[in-house]
Amino acid sequence: MNAPMNATTTDTGPNAGGNAARGALRGLQAWWTTLAGRERRLVTVGAAVLGAFLFWAIALAPAWRTLRSAPVLIEAGETQARQMQAWAAEASRLRAVAPVPLAQAQQALTAATTRLGDSAKLSLQGERALLTLKGLSGDQLAGWLAEVRAGARARVVEANLSQTSPGLYDGSLTLALGAGQ
Repeated sequence: MNAPMNATTTDTGPNAGGNAARGALRGLQAWWTTLAGRERRLVTVGAAVLGAFLFWAIALAPAWRTLRSAPVLIEAGETQARQMQAWAAEASRLRAVAPVPLAQAQQALTAATTRLGDSAKLSLQGERALLTLKGLSGDQLAGWLAEVRAGARARVVEANLSQTSPGLYDGSLTLALGAGQ
C-alpha cells in the first residue's frame, strides 16, 4: 500500500516546505555543536548586533523620522488651514455684498476706465464689458481692477494679457457685470 520513502525520493507534497525547514534547522544545530565556545559567543554577539541593527532600521528609525518631521508638517497644515479659512471668509464677504444695478455698474466701470486715459478703451455689451489696453502699467491695472470690483461689482471672466516691456501690459479683459454674475 504505502511504500516507505527512501533517501532518493523527493517530497513534493504540502509538507515539502516544512521538511526542508526542519532539515535546515538540523544542519544549523549540527554546525552549532561543532563550534568552540569562543566562536559561539562571537556568532551570538554578531547575531545580536545584526538583530539590533535590523530592529533599528525597520522599526525605530522610520518612527523617529516621523516624530522629528511632525512639528513642521503640523505647522504647514495649520498655515494652510488658516489660509483656506481666510479665503472662505473673503468669499463669504463677497457673496454678502449686494449686487449693483446694471446701469450703475456700467457708469462706475466707465468712470474708472476714463481715469486710465488713452491706454485703455472700454466697450460695453449688456452684462459684459471688454477692456482693451495698450501700454498700461501693472499698478494702474491692479488699481483699476480693485476699483471696478468694489464700485461696479465686476469680475474678470477672461483675460488675455502680454507684457510688452517691464511693468507694461497690452491685451484685453472681459468682465461680467450686474446681478447676473
